[in-house]
Amino acid sequence: MLASPAGRETILDVLGKSDPLIKDALTTIIDRGDFIKALPPESQDERKDQRSNKDIPPRDFKTLNDYDPTVVSDLIRRSEASIAELKQNIQSKSGPALFDFIIEDIQRLKEGLSYPQSFAVIMTALNASSWINEKMNEWLGEKNAADIISQSVSNNVTSEMGLALLDVADVIRPYPEVIDYLQRVKDENFLEELIQFKGGQETRDAIYTYLSKYGMRCVGEIDITKTRWSERPATLVPIILSNIKNFEPGASKQKFQQGLHEALKKEKELLDRLKQLPDGEQKVRETKRMIDLVRNLIGYREYPKYSMVSRYFLYKQALMREAEQLVHANVIHDKEDIYYLTFEEFHEVVRTNTLDYQIISNRKEEYTLYEKLTPPRVITSDGEIITGKYKREDLPAEAIIGLPVSSGVIEGRARVILTMEDADLEDGDILVTSFTDPSWTPLFVSIKGLVTEVGGLMTHGAVIAREYGLPAVVGIENATKLIKDGQQIRVQGTEGYVEIIS
Repeated sequence: MLASPAGRETILDVLGKSDPLIKDALTTIIDRGDFIKALPPESQDERKDQRSNKDIPPRDFKTLNDYDPTVVSDLIRRSEASIAELKQNIQSKSGPALFDFIIEDIQRLKEGLSYPQSFAVIMTALNASSWINEKMNEWLGEKNAADIISQSVSNNVTSEMGLALLDVADVIRPYPEVIDYLQRVKDENFLEELIQFKGGQETRDAIYTYLSKYGMRCVGEIDITKTRWSERPATLVPIILSNIKNFEPGASKQKFQQGLHEALKKEKELLDRLKQLPDGEQKVRETKRMIDLVRNLIGYREYPKYSMVSRYFLYKQALMREAEQLVHANVIHDKEDIYYLTFEEFHEVVRTNTLDYQIISNRKEEYTLYEKLTPPRVITSDGEIITGKYKREDLPAEAIIGLPVSSGVIEGRARVILTMEDADLEDGDILVTSFTDPSWTPLFVSIKGLVTEVGGLMTHGAVIAREYGLPAVVGIENATKLIKDGQQIRVQGTEGYVEIIS
């Protein structure tokens, strides 16, 4: 892609938005010009060939100028209907036929992910957000205005997931016996044992209701082998207990309303100031339209991945039933042995009921080795590792530089947390971690700021930080080593750096 002029522009744009250090490293390679030879511009025919590949979303998708406000709820309904259909149809599939069925359904998944209207909604919202930031800075000297405008929007399935766990805490809070039991939970059967306590049935129902909507999620959820919350509900117990300790009843609604109030207040403030400018009425009309686009559409940005992971979990449940059959037939030792096979190899094992187990043993050893490696952002074909740098000045001498993704300044205690299970947060802590994905969102309700090693403007942590109104800086290389657990730090979410206070 770097060798092709069109490909180069695309990859720098896409990766640059997700991680500026990758963009700088790639730009360094291009500027050196010591091994990349530019290919001739692609012909129209080649482009048509590329576009015909359904796996590649078209580059020329349209944004929405005039839109029906129901477009997002219609897209969500369409997705939910498709998942419900899959859930019903996959039940009757087994053996080699199951694998054929999944291959066929993955095509439906890809078509759904590249559905033009879905792309149009997301791109329209992103473009409107960029427009607001650019124009408010130009007209009013206001930086990152869209961050506050994005708080408490509708139809954001990930931020709703964090708030919904506060509602679960509200159900459990009146029952001290249940709370005491949950503090000692070790067994994965704890949900069944809950009913012996007063409030146990209500607690179990609340957790099951939560899992019915969000149980397919987990850390690293794009990897189908990762353990889902539905498979290990105890993962959520420390977060629920933290919510009971740190929040008052009704915190979910109160947090959403507070964010909504701040967003509407910022909207009014911007529009009032714009009225005073030359061509003020025109500027107000344009800005109001862009704000409406953001508030009505940006929440959908989180939905396609939720939809995809929902399908993955249905695939996984069906495939694990096949794995159980292989265990009963003494073909494999444990169900999880299938994690070390490719999909095609697993298909063949199910078809023949035979396997050279040495393949599993070798791959387990390799995995243990690879797990210890830290991949670089950019590595060339001959093994050279190129590191990117932030090229910014006028920052404090000791500033730890990153990318500003959610405005505001906050001071507090740094909690360096590498796995969600280790999270022991107090209200007002600042989360410092290597990366976040949607599964970390329930922790965001307890924190006042976010710092990560990896990320960009539109990665999940940044999106949710903006919606929750949390100052956030991402893309800080080695943040979890440079910042020590318990230190007092200041997160400058507007300018994009962190200072260690003490």
